[in-house]
Amino acid sequence: MLREICVGETNMSAFKRKRGGQAPGNKKAKKAKFVADRGEAPVEAEQQNTNEITIPAPVSSGKWKNKERVLIFSSRGINYRTRHLMQDLRTLMPHSKADTKMDRKDKLFIVNEVCEIKNCNKCLFFEAKKKQDLYMWIANSPHGPSAKFLVQNIHTLAELKMTGNCLKGSRPLLSFDPKFDQEPHFALLKELFTQTFSTPRYHPKSQPFVDHVFTFTIADNRIWFRNYQIMEEDAALVEVGPRFVLNLIKIFQGSFGGPTLFENSDFQSPNMHRREIRLAAAARVREKQMVKELQKMKRTEAKEEVAKDVTDDVFLTPADEMPVQIQIEAPEPKEVKKKHKPFKRQRLARR
Repeated sequence: MLREICVGETNMSAFKRKRGGQAPGNKKAKKAKFVADRGEAPVEAEQQNTNEITIPAPVSSGKWKNKERVLIFSSRGINYRTRHLMQDLRTLMPHSKADTKMDRKDKLFIVNEVCEIKNCNKCLFFEAKKKQDLYMWIANSPHGPSAKFLVQNIHTLAELKMTGNCLKGSRPLLSFDPKFDQEPHFALLKELFTQTFSTPRYHPKSQPFVDHVFTFTIADNRIWFRNYQIMEEDAALVEVGPRFVLNLIKIFQGSFGGPTLFENSDFQSPNMHRREIRLAAAARVREKQMVKELQKMKRTEAKEEVAKDVTDDVFLTPADEMPVQIQIEAPEPKEVKKKHKPFKRQRLARR
């Protein structure tokens, strides 16, 4: 009777394969031979060669080859919502790193030096201005390109509407709108987003599961970011968060600077937007004041005399004409009654 014996292993124990490691011993595929039992006659060498069964090697050796690292940090002056957004992105991206806040007085090219110190080749830098405007830089350090966005409508993982819950460290699927392939600047952003947000395969901190989707949609000349969980039962999508909207400002050839590759002509700065709101409110106030002044002027104007109506004399009865009397003599004076002076005791009683 034939039985299978593994060549090179005497104790028949299976070795433990580590992540990124290889099988001990030979790197080639293992071979299994069929050998005759003690009671049977020995088989010839040619017959043994024909009866050998070759087990193919694994498709991937499990090495971490795509060593993409993303540095996520910000400048000073950010609010709590931006801080929570940064923490959510670090949680969802196991290949990210953190650093302390950068001073607002420093130049942006210093970020390339920070990336080099942290051994990162991608960067997500959040820049706060006036404690109310948030800008995000996505850059390929140190050679570029880089893009600057205005971040709007931020919603974090901690909100009650985000009911999804995906596995920490799992690899996401990236879903892009078909409009990304129609314009050259959107195609460049698609490649930049793919290299930044996708988790490298066999990353030490990642999990070998795919249970959520990053969607990038173009609407109203803006990029809408959403994160959805893939349900196991019916493959439905439940939003996990975070969510935000990116309004493109410029694309530069270098990292945090250099020649401008694209400039959004439809972009309006937050300062100009707030200025237009104030001007519109002031115009409404002036309009109300003008209406009030016109009403006052109408009230003070003299009323125009209406022409006499002919029908008013229909019921008019003429009176009898009386002779005119002219009084020549002065009328007699009227008698004035003198008031008697009260007695002394009455005056004292009144006091």
